[in-house]
Amino acid sequence: IILRTTTSVLFVIPWGAHWIVGTTDTDWNLDLAHPAATKADIDYLLGRVNEVLVTPLTHADIDGVYAGLRPLLAGENDETSKLSREHAVARVAPGLVSIAGGKYTTYRVMAADAMDEAAQDIPARVSPSITEKVALLGADGYFALVNQTVQLAEHYGIHPYRMTHLLDRYGSLVDEVLAMAAGKPELLQPITDAPAYLQVEAVYAAAAEGALHLDDILARRTRISIEYPDRGANSAEQVAHLIAPVLGWDADDIDREVSTYQARVRAEIESQTQPDDKSADALRAAAPEPRPQLLEPVPQDR
Repeated sequence: IILRTTTSVLFVIPWGAHWIVGTTDTDWNLDLAHPAATKADIDYLLGRVNEVLVTPLTHADIDGVYAGLRPLLAGENDETSKLSREHAVARVAPGLVSIAGGKYTTYRVMAADAMDEAAQDIPARVSPSITEKVALLGADGYFALVNQTVQLAEHYGIHPYRMTHLLDRYGSLVDEVLAMAAGKPELLQPITDAPAYLQVEAVYAAAAEGALHLDDILARRTRISIEYPDRGANSAEQVAHLIAPVLGWDADDIDREVSTYQARVRAEIESQTQPDDKSADALRAAAPEPRPQLLEPVPQDR
């Protein structure tokens, strides 16, 4: 469902076992690292979508909430909903190309445009971009594997719907993921409080996807933080023990990661009960940060 409201475009999109409802498209002038959704934001979305639904949604129907920021090009209008979503490339100086604006879904065009601009400073001929012909990681061979879902499931001893889930997430890298469960059949069991995901997926995230902290896995490599009402807090300890051997964590590291993540979840949930951005931001910003370097001030010349 796509609706136009007075201030934004509202989407209702099927997404796995859930629906995503958004967006608010409002200004945010506070902490850029952790934008927070307020009760007003959530009420706005529920109010607008309930105008077209036969069975109204309530706060009890919400499993998770997330907020993000879009990089917009400055314009003559101060309303973010009216600013351009396009990107702009500029050759700021010889050898220096700058790109601004844009969005994740147009990253290939953005990269090609930036490279075309950079090519002006390269004396040799630069071949045309082939980015539109380069398959995403895991896409090569994906459809052939989909046709073998049942056989692959039998080979690894998991249910076919689990294999479908893995193929949708990892594509042709699925063998690489499941290889980490060799000799460890327990890793092919689901995460207890997030049963849509297998334990081996958490291990793979730490071993092969650059995850360094619990929130990397629960909020980014997987979507446990928005797919379950507990926001992943109940899974934190189990996942921490799964990835501890990969990341070299000791008992103190595990305790710190679990307590930090659970505190972040509590702050996030409470921030979503606040009436305005400022109060929501204060709660969210007060939560501990697993990456202390993000909180360190940038050195300034005196």
